Amino acid sequence: MARRAAAWLGGLSLAWCAALAHAADAPGVATPGVPTPPANAASGPLHVVASFSILGDMARQIGGEDVQVDTLVGPDGDAHEYEPTPADARALSAARLLVVNGLNFETWLSRLVKSANFKGATVVASQGVQPRDFGADDVAGHAVEAGARSSGAGAHGSHDAHTDPHAWQNLANGAIYARNIGAALAEADPAHADAYRQRTDAYVAKIEALDQRVKQAFAALPPERRRVVTSHDAFGYFGQAYGVTFISTMGISTDAEPSAADLANIIDQVKREKVPAVFLENVSNPRLGQRIAHESGAKLGGTLYSDALARPGLPAATYLGMFQWNLSQFMAALKP
Repeated sequence: MARRAAAWLGGLSLAWCAALAHAADAPGVATPGVPTPPANAASGPLHVVASFSILGDMARQIGGEDVQVDTLVGPDGDAHEYEPTPADARALSAARLLVVNGLNFETWLSRLVKSANFKGATVVASQGVQPRDFGADDVAGHAVEAGARSSGAGAHGSHDAHTDPHAWQNLANGAIYARNIGAALAEADPAHADAYRQRTDAYVAKIEALDQRVKQAFAALPPERRRVVTSHDAFGYFGQAYGVTFISTMGISTDAEPSAADLANIIDQVKREKVPAVFLENVSNPRLGQRIAHESGAKLGGTLYSDALARPGLPAATYLGMFQWNLSQFMAALKP
């Protein structure tokens, strides 16, 4: 997916492999920034590793005091360009449950799992969602229309590069994620299964209530105001669910760059269609969005959170907080 992640997967150096192996094989040696698991892991909190911050938050919301959650790609981190570290291998080697998105999102993860000699269970949070297919024509600079084509492929089977992994951007899918994570926690830690189920039900109720709020907010906007520009193609599921058209400048990957011709076409499209606003993203360079807004005359909206949460203490530091923040940014820029 990303050049740096691909390079890491394609050719680990011998020294790097040795470092990963040492991190996995030396559980008694503390690694800075990685919590040391209790000596008897089965008697302490369930040690969970989540691939990125959104899944980490879901696991914490559902797991409560019964889990210890480590996140590989943290707040404001870009999973498209992530390079695993020996510290990640150490955290994973000590975990009993790994929570992943699936849908080809974590292209760097399989090598890390092998290097860490991970022996725990894995839950694919997206299992059961209807994947969205980018389609052959959905490339950088093309609009992602509401109701775009969907693939019938399973949630964690063999997916090609056209499968959109950002399924969490539909809150209905977020509820599916939560159910999958809750079930996996209960299976891995039966002693606290009832608590996990109760927290899952309460959390899903909050997700479903927010889903209705987001639908109502966008339904109140005129159709011509529901067209926006974003950095990378992370909001296709959002567009399908809430009737919004997104024009992405970089396609699926945050490290892609549109050509000069593509950029000119986007600017022309924004002018021609009177697209109201251009939004930035926390995981993308703001330069392109700023230029498009300046040259097209569209309003420069706020910063959206797409693939990663904000740092602790900020409004978008949780999955629900991320949606509430993004909704506030959309409404501030799009209301007539």
